[in-house]
Amino acid sequence: MAANPVVLEPLKPAPPVQPRRDPGSPMWLAVAVSIATFMELLDTSIANVSLPHIAGSLGASQDEATWVLTSYLVANGVILPLSGWLSTLIGRKRFYMACVAIFTVSSVLCGLAPTLPMLILFRVLQGLGGGGLAPSEQAILTDAFPPHKRAQVFSIYGLAVVFAPTIGPTLGGWITDNYDWRWIFFINLPVGIVSLLLSARLVHDPPSLVAQRWKLLQNLHIDYVGIGLLAVGLSALQIVLDKGQEDDWFGSTLITACIAIAAVCLASAVIYELRHKEPVLDLRLLANRNFGLSSLLVFGLGFVLFASTVLVPQYLQELLGYSATDAGLVISPGGATVAILTIFSARLLKRISARSSSPGG
Repeated sequence: MAANPVVLEPLKPAPPVQPRRDPGSPMWLAVAVSIATFMELLDTSIANVSLPHIAGSLGASQDEATWVLTSYLVANGVILPLSGWLSTLIGRKRFYMACVAIFTVSSVLCGLAPTLPMLILFRVLQGLGGGGLAPSEQAILTDAFPPHKRAQVFSIYGLAVVFAPTIGPTLGGWITDNYDWRWIFFINLPVGIVSLLLSARLVHDPPSLVAQRWKLLQNLHIDYVGIGLLAVGLSALQIVLDKGQEDDWFGSTLITACIAIAAVCLASAVIYELRHKEPVLDLRLLANRNFGLSSLLVFGLGFVLFASTVLVPQYLQELLGYSATDAGLVISPGGATVAILTIFSARLLKRISARSSSPGG
């Protein structure tokens, strides 16, 4: 007696893999993504010198106006660690362009905000859009160019990363003193449009990412627990870091509660993500020595750079009586120095390896 034949269901075909497109001149692609980087990082500091004007215009106190900064940083910190997973899920180009669009539209809404609560809400949206830009842009540049060209393109990107936060207070102060604080948000509109047009033409998803996305969609498991723990923990931590000194740390019930929430959620997130098979944030990458050390150095850079660009302008205006423009000019020489050294470093890397070789290496 013949056995019944086994009928197998056909597998869904994988999407066709497009050949890798030549991005052309590294200058154009680097400029395309650096424009959005400059715009996003500019907004992390451009509002610092305008806080007294924002508070006065919207009938709020100086302490209440600082939530304009805190809300942006909280939203930025939440979306940042989720960017890699979201890029894979919806496609890096789609995610990147969506972030630029959200950031641009919310910038216009910030400029139109009639009240402080509305401005804070729009700043949250702005932070959600801006938080996904930096990791996406770095991945775009890394995939688009071979190792021997990356020093050149990353020097352009690095110039925007370091120069924007340092020139932000000066530009914001000049706009605030000569026009109106709302224009510090309106100037993002033409920059965002140019960035979208260039990105639509120059940015493409690499074949490896297309295949990875198809594989993820075939067996999609969303890490809701990891996303929730990271979002709540990072939000609470950002509030502690931004408002702790102002509210006397453990003397404030809000700060004490946020410290407890951040400690519990972030510790739980680390344990959970390390045990999860498909974590939304793969912490195992930090075990790679190069990646771990690079992350530590970038953390140190951000710690010094953003802390100084937030605190120095407020100190100069509130205690020393500087105008918004003068407060920005105080820290601008540092930005100019870094810009010059960034260009010099890019030229130097053409002749010297980024990693100095030992005599026996």
